[in-house]
Amino acid sequence: MPSIDIKTIETQLKAALEAVSSLAAFEELQIKYLGRKGIFAQLTASIPSLPVEERALFGQQVNAFKGRAVSAFREKNGLLAASAQAADSCFLDITMPGIAQELGCLHPVTQVSEEICAIFSRMGFLVWEGPEIETEYNNFTGLNIPPEHPSRDVFDTFYIKQPVLSPGKKAKDSERLLLRSHTSPMQVRLMRQRCPPLAVVVPGRVYRPDAVDASHSFMFHQIEGFLVDKGIRFSDLKGALEFFLKEVFGPKIKMRLRPHFFPFTEPSAEVDISCIICSGKGCSVCGRKGWLEVLGSGMIHPNVFRHVGYDPKKYTGFAFGMGVERIAMLKYGIDDIRLFYGNDLRFLKQF
Repeated sequence: MPSIDIKTIETQLKAALEAVSSLAAFEELQIKYLGRKGIFAQLTASIPSLPVEERALFGQQVNAFKGRAVSAFREKNGLLAASAQAADSCFLDITMPGIAQELGCLHPVTQVSEEICAIFSRMGFLVWEGPEIETEYNNFTGLNIPPEHPSRDVFDTFYIKQPVLSPGKKAKDSERLLLRSHTSPMQVRLMRQRCPPLAVVVPGRVYRPDAVDASHSFMFHQIEGFLVDKGIRFSDLKGALEFFLKEVFGPKIKMRLRPHFFPFTEPSAEVDISCIICSGKGCSVCGRKGWLEVLGSGMIHPNVFRHVGYDPKKYTGFAFGMGVERIAMLKYGIDDIRLFYGNDLRFLKQF
């Protein structure tokens, strides 16, 4: 009877699967039963030769048996694969060279940024980070840069597209959003939230529509710092910056302050250090001048205090800002800012 034949074949298959111990033998057994000319194909082909009344029952028995066989083959395949993997993992060839785990490191801009923040932390400054998307008020007006001020051309940045306003309505500068062009907006944010004394440094990315060349990028990193309290003088600014610069570039460098204009400080000054290449004698790096410009600084403008609700007759303070890439280029003798963003491991592995 066909049913007896199927039971016999199934018993034989179970025994054969138990005896299989390699993937190669397993493949041969699978082809023998499930292949195009295998046993199941032969059983299916024999159905037309059976009496009509037996065909349906025999076909159901063959399909049920095939389903059990497929499950048994799948289970055996998993056991053989796990066994082979375990055997491979236990094998150790002590003559083969080891595979070293390559260690990564912080990006040079990150390293310099953390070094700068650590120096000011030792002087009592707190480190804060602010949002890269700012309001026009915080980025400009609150820092004494009104819409008609010509210095906006230098700091102007990328604006965020916002919903169209109804006819006749204009967006206020406190509502318009943009990518911050400096980290100075945190002055406005923090002074509105907190009362003096305040000593803060703010690292972060900033954006300006500059053409990319060896010394400019539309995105770069900046650190803003400011200190506000009663009786803060310009000499306090000079002492803090001198300590910072000697920590970064070495105790032998000299520092000088040059009068300059920034809308958010008064008086304002550019800060130079003696050339670290020629020690101030004059070379191609410093343009034969013996000095290298490193940052801008000054006493916080009274109008900035008025915008944040501080009494400029009661409080004074200083502020400074520097490009992190600029400091890193001077510190390591790098002549092209684009190297920082090229993802070239030959360059990055040097740090």
